[in-house]
Amino acid sequence: MKDQCAAPNCSGDQTEPEPLFRFPLDPGRSKTWVEKCQRQDLVDKMPEQLYRHYRLCAKHFDSAAFDGESQRTALKDEAIPTVFDTSSQPASGQVKRSNEMTKENEVKTKGRKRAKKSQEDPVNEEPNQITLTAEEEHKEYLKTLFEVIVLLGEQSIPPTGPAQGKAENLESSNLQAVLDHRMSCGDTVLKKRYEETKECCSLEHLQQIIEVCEKSVRSKVIEEVKQNGFFSVLTDELVKISGQWYLPVFLRFVDQSNYQRERFAGFLAFNRDDQAERMLSELTEEWGLDLAQCRGQAHSFSGSHFSQIKAFATKLMENNPKAVLTLRSTRTLNESLASSMPSSGVQLVLSTLKKIESFFGQSSQLQQEFEHAIFISYPDKEEKVKELKESCQSNWTRGHDAFEVAVEILEALLLCIDSMHDNEDMRWTDQVTNDALDISKALTDFEFVMTLVVLKNVTTLTRAFGKNLQGSAAEVRLAADSVKGVLQSLKEVSDNIDVYHEFWNDEAVTLATAMEIPVKVPRSYLRKNRSEGEILGVEKYYKEHLSVPVVKHFISELNQLFSEDHLKNLKGLSLVPTVIEQNKSTQPEEECVQVFNEDIPNAANLSAELHCWWVKWSKRGKGETFSCSLQETLQLADVKFFPNMLAVLRRVSVLPTLALEESSDLAYKRFRMYMEKTPEAFKSKSLALLNMNSDYVLELDSAVEMYLKTYADQQEGS
Repeated sequence: MKDQCAAPNCSGDQTEPEPLFRFPLDPGRSKTWVEKCQRQDLVDKMPEQLYRHYRLCAKHFDSAAFDGESQRTALKDEAIPTVFDTSSQPASGQVKRSNEMTKENEVKTKGRKRAKKSQEDPVNEEPNQITLTAEEEHKEYLKTLFEVIVLLGEQSIPPTGPAQGKAENLESSNLQAVLDHRMSCGDTVLKKRYEETKECCSLEHLQQIIEVCEKSVRSKVIEEVKQNGFFSVLTDELVKISGQWYLPVFLRFVDQSNYQRERFAGFLAFNRDDQAERMLSELTEEWGLDLAQCRGQAHSFSGSHFSQIKAFATKLMENNPKAVLTLRSTRTLNESLASSMPSSGVQLVLSTLKKIESFFGQSSQLQQEFEHAIFISYPDKEEKVKELKESCQSNWTRGHDAFEVAVEILEALLLCIDSMHDNEDMRWTDQVTNDALDISKALTDFEFVMTLVVLKNVTTLTRAFGKNLQGSAAEVRLAADSVKGVLQSLKEVSDNIDVYHEFWNDEAVTLATAMEIPVKVPRSYLRKNRSEGEILGVEKYYKEHLSVPVVKHFISELNQLFSEDHLKNLKGLSLVPTVIEQNKSTQPEEECVQVFNEDIPNAANLSAELHCWWVKWSKRGKGETFSCSLQETLQLADVKFFPNMLAVLRRVSVLPTLALEESSDLAYKRFRMYMEKTPEAFKSKSLALLNMNSDYVLELDSAVEMYLKTYADQQEGS
């Protein structure tokens, strides 16, 4: 009913499309709406059901019911429908009497048919009639379960809570509490079920319902992506749910209104064997994703699973060469490059920085203590203290200059952490002191100090480039032209690594000495190599096991993440009006759009259309402002007259490299919130998908049919 008007004999949603308005949640107003539209079959439905599944179109409200600024798209808070065609329908009482007479006539007719059939066939037909009723009741029961699961899932309320761990039954669960409320409000189907089985839902049945919800929601996500053409596949760090590792998958596309969108599509089961083929098969065969339409991919590589994720990315590109590998905009370039290194020292630095951020983020008191330590460490340097305090206030460990900031505050950080661990004034809890000790052990390991110094110096060469990648269209376009320069700088360091490493080693030793940290090679290295009799000295060890691998890894990753095809795609940003205006003295770069020839509606007209577009935006009139972002350009009214340019802009927009605007970046934020706020015992891959796509309305009838089809062999026992 959600896409139809609930008023009898109304065709407002078919012949002349009208805005539809939900029934109100307020019980009193909901009852009034039902009375006004004279639908006796809705009288017994709860306000929540009416709100979710029934609408009235704008034809049934007079002009005074609408918000003055809305132009018939929003109702006033107390709006009541009053405009109905009563000539073609009976009054409320007449409807009831008519319904009763109709039912009576149906009963008589069925009775006559049964009597006639009984003369021809001695088998009594009554059992079939009872079976039909039971089937309808079972469907109503399933609808109720789906509705409750959707309600809980959208609000991120675990159905099996509040019990800790895995409950053996659902007697004291959130799900049972809602079902009890439904029964107390007169849900006869639920009540009958409970009286017959002594439970409304079993754990096994609940899991089946949740899995069907997952499939239903994912089918809507995939359908929306299909309707909008090209897309990109993005994956995040592996997560563990119910003891199983999963790879989170997002899809980026441009919708029918030319807005960039990103959707969470679900989790791929992750095992160490045969990853690439199996995961691609799941995407295409089980999810129904058409990878031929994929034009980009980005993955949050981590050192421990680098090879498996890389194999998946390689296999996807083998199947579809246009699915170019790119950087993902939710991470800085420097963080992404470092995270993908399997080096123990690099992983130690990254994990410690995460612990530090989490530790000081617990309370403002801890943050103030940290800032006080910075103040003590930089006496008579007020500007420096102010700068470092601002740098360390939010998410600093994931910033473009994270390693540089970490080196600058390292002494202050250790001073603060050690003070908290000592806890001489008894200000801190045992948990705080234990966490402080854990961080202190990492900070006083020379491998940590040396690795941090190396990362600081190497990422200095990529910092400006990475920052531009997350900037405006003009800055990203500039970054695409500067890749070769960045790679050349890194190659120069690699060619002269002996000289550079000597400087880095001296810096690390000086810092460690000031912090009273012993300068030595890792204990794990000594343990593995002591029997061979040849132990490398400190400087040589870190050159061979740290400095050389880090520089080589950065060069290799930049070459893969910014391939020639990726850079050609990024150069499509030259079509953004501000970029054209900034380069108005030059001629349009036809080669920057030729890469899109196969994905545009009319390649024969591309050159002429490009020149018209270029002329249009190359000169700024007095007081005229140009669109500075890709998203703004897609919303220009004139863009529809340039179909090839629109197609190119839409193609560029799906690249994971480009940062999304706040309104388009909700999927990833909701994903992080769910994973961080939901207790481990209650995390569910199915409910996570439901929670992060709560704007989709689950069609209960379709969900019930999918459930019955999926679990047909279990229906007799249900």
